[in-house]
Amino acid sequence: MAKRIFSTVVLWTVLLGVLWFFRTTGAVLLVGLFSVLTLREFYHLLGGAGFAPFHRLGMAFGAVITLTPWLSYYLGLPFPKSSDVLVLAVIVFSIRILSEREPHKRVEALAGTLFGLVYVALMLQYFVRILTPLPDDVITPDGRLLLCLWLIAVAKFCDCGALLTGLAIGRHQMAPQISPKKTWEGAVGGVIMAMGVGALVAWLGRSHLPPHLTPPVAALLAAPIALVAIVSDLIESIIKRHAAIKDSGVAIPGIGGVFDLSDSLLLTAPLGYFLFALP
Repeated sequence: MAKRIFSTVVLWTVLLGVLWFFRTTGAVLLVGLFSVLTLREFYHLLGGAGFAPFHRLGMAFGAVITLTPWLSYYLGLPFPKSSDVLVLAVIVFSIRILSEREPHKRVEALAGTLFGLVYVALMLQYFVRILTPLPDDVITPDGRLLLCLWLIAVAKFCDCGALLTGLAIGRHQMAPQISPKKTWEGAVGGVIMAMGVGALVAWLGRSHLPPHLTPPVAALLAAPIALVAIVSDLIESIIKRHAAIKDSGVAIPGIGGVFDLSDSLLLTAPLGYFLFALP
């Protein structure tokens, strides 16, 4: 637990430091880095499950997919849409499986590679969409940074609340065949903490956030995001169990791999974007 607390403090310090000193560009590049590292571990898990995905080129495609909205804005060019990049990936990997994978691995290799691009790279792209300024924007770049921070805080403090509540009073297992340590009491505690943190961040950032995102509204929006964060965490557990691997990696002491850190963000990123009703 001490290692987990230390890693959590360090990670939040790095995140806040990047947002403070490097603003939008730093935040976008950090999302891109986490996307690539998460995809790397995701492909490692699928490899352990016998899927034989294309690691390196898949990660390259993933980086482009995640950063597409920002690249289009930053370069001022009609950059290809994410759907176009995905289509290109389907073509490229369909060709590669003909000669680079054994016959009984071809379907798994193609499916695993493309699923990673959708489940990791495309999902995390919604953080980039939240961060990227638009012409005639109704919200400032700092406001977009705070929306991104709000979303991450809600999802990750749901994890913390669920862990602490589960350790304290957890009795009823929520999904014993998927993640035996998760309890219904922990889930309730996680949602409550997420709602409280959502309200607090909205109050602290009220001068930059959209006027309608008042603390009560923020608390209400935090509830479905927290619930989806729990589901997103369970999906990673399913993948790890299928691969018979406990942790996705060892990069972060007390937490595990980067995928163990970003798992609850994969499904919450698009949900947050839709709930924010951003263009």
